[in-house]
Amino acid sequence: MSNHRIAARYTKSLIALAVERNELEVVYSDMQLISRALQNRDFYLLMKSPILTMGKKLAIVNAIFEGKVSTLMQRYLQLLIQKGREAHLPEIVQEFFNQYKAIRRITSVRIVSASPLSDGVIEQIKQRLQASGLAAENLEIAQRIDPSLIGGFILEFDDKRYDASIASRLTALKAEFSQNQYVREF
Repeated sequence: MSNHRIAARYTKSLIALAVERNELEVVYSDMQLISRALQNRDFYLLMKSPILTMGKKLAIVNAIFEGKVSTLMQRYLQLLIQKGREAHLPEIVQEFFNQYKAIRRITSVRIVSASPLSDGVIEQIKQRLQASGLAAENLEIAQRIDPSLIGGFILEFDDKRYDASIASRLTALKAEFSQNQYVREF
């Protein structure tokens, strides 16, 4: 079975149980903690290691997370280890965040601009996205600066990309001139 299918199945069951128990927000904060723990190389390699026994992994995970995550999450981690699915934990965490955003109708938007955008401009972008119906009503915006764009911005969300940068317009103009038989060099 593929990593994505395993992650989707285990995540779906966790979310269903969390919703049933009205603990979805608690599980979300637990997943954020686990995501930060997976950024630690040693913990990541521990979860991926085929050499360590199930008992040792259970003891280590219990020592790390006991009292820091909910009982539901503690039991979920134990289940993953007992079923031999702990190596898929990074994919499960990512899939959880994806499904959580779908349930809460959150769209992640990335804005890359040549210089920092003001709060007013970001608010205008939010309003236009929401009015267009292309994005969900809740937007999660991440901004990144890339001076090579010269001006303008690139907007990315879901599988869509809107490039309004000066650098891309100059590239398109250069391509257009290079195809013109009357302009030899550009």
